[in-house]
Amino acid sequence: MKSLPPIFSLIALLTAGGSAQAQDPVSHGKSLVAEFCASCHAVGVKDKSPHPWAPPFRTLARTNDLDEFPRALEHGITSSHPDMPAIKFSQEEARAVRAYLRAIQQ
Repeated sequence: MKSLPPIFSLIALLTAGGSAQAQDPVSHGKSLVAEFCASCHAVGVKDKSPHPWAPPFRTLARTNDLDEFPRALEHGITSSHPDMPAIKFSQEEARAVRAYLRAIQQ
């Protein structure tokens, strides 16, 4: 029974750490674009897009209003390009993506 309190402490610590990470929208947005967008787009501050026609995310603010971008993500972004999947994010995910995009703009 003496080993139970450290186990509970470890569980509490892991849970608290997970909550803090989930609350960081920039990190959450980065993981979302890495998962859903990086196969075509450059999603970092220096990388090249795997597909040359795909704009790097660090320059999206030049052609898109990032304040309105979450709305587009929530409604679903589509493209006539056959490789571009239809992507739709929740409100929280869309705001996290915007937070990440703002963090990397050049």
